[in-house]
Amino acid sequence: MSERTSFKDLSPDELRERLEAQGHERFRADQLLAWVYRRGVAEPEAMTDLSKALREELCAEWNFRPLSCERIDVSKDGTRKFSLRTNDGALIESVVIPEARRNTLCVSTQVGCALACSFCATGAMGFDRNLQASEIVDQLCIAREVLGADDPITNIVFMGMGEPLMNLPNVLRAIEIFIAPKAFAMAPRRITVSTVGVISRIGPLLEAAPVNLAVSLHATTNAVRDELVPLNRSVPLESLLGTLRSEPRITPRRPVFFEYTLMAGVNDSPEDAGRLPNLLRGIPCRINVIPMNPHPDAPQRAPEKAVVDRFTQVLHEAGMIVTLRRSRGSDIAAACGQLARRAPREATTQS
Repeated sequence: MSERTSFKDLSPDELRERLEAQGHERFRADQLLAWVYRRGVAEPEAMTDLSKALREELCAEWNFRPLSCERIDVSKDGTRKFSLRTNDGALIESVVIPEARRNTLCVSTQVGCALACSFCATGAMGFDRNLQASEIVDQLCIAREVLGADDPITNIVFMGMGEPLMNLPNVLRAIEIFIAPKAFAMAPRRITVSTVGVISRIGPLLEAAPVNLAVSLHATTNAVRDELVPLNRSVPLESLLGTLRSEPRITPRRPVFFEYTLMAGVNDSPEDAGRLPNLLRGIPCRINVIPMNPHPDAPQRAPEKAVVDRFTQVLHEAGMIVTLRRSRGSDIAAACGQLARRAPREATTQS
């Protein structure tokens, strides 16, 4: 028997073409898209406006569920971490971060990560494989099922396990499904893709999808960034920032979001803060300052609050747009930099 077709790997146009090639009317694609993405149904038997013959074909030849949810850990701040099993047995994680007027889903794009950033728990795992588009999309499907229609996912950040731009074709396919009017119909401005600096793929990402770009910076000198982000040894700050400075799709209306993780005694000095404005000059941007979220795989630790406040104050005084990100989900190992398929010691678990 041939390999089953993975429904969530297909864009709406590809789905229409596939069904038509198999002898079905093209409008059946819109019915399927509504069942799966609008109503959250993953069993063809329940798709009552499809013919019995088509439902039997879908059951026999198509796969609608590339992931299964093994565990949901719930933080005391309401953050949920989903432990998800792929059909070939790999384990990944995604996170839902609730806020007053939005729910943000942090999705993974790889099983592990090859870039080995020294402060990141995922980087310490090594790299297994890229996720398929269907496995990225199903993270949203499962999160929506758990939260329910009255508590929708409003934003998506590609900041989970893996480097998204090292899996660009599947990331773009997932984004296409997220924003397709007949699928999730999300606004592109509510989707953010993060990278540590895979510069050859920044242009293709922004050309293909009008989403937000986040860049994990974390240092103001090559010497420090070489230690924190090994990719910097081949793509130094001058190359990364030069690429961003010359990218025509980065504008004041579509700025870069620089992520800067503060680590005690490593990159948190007033001198570091003082270098940032000149370093980023000419790049429309905003800076997200993130105190380090500690975990057993990294020697770095977060600075004291006074150090964090001093760092952000220097940036404010230089006229930078700065947001201090407070840690969410650290008690369940779900905060930024902590995803490593590690069960928390103390947490509420949903079945």
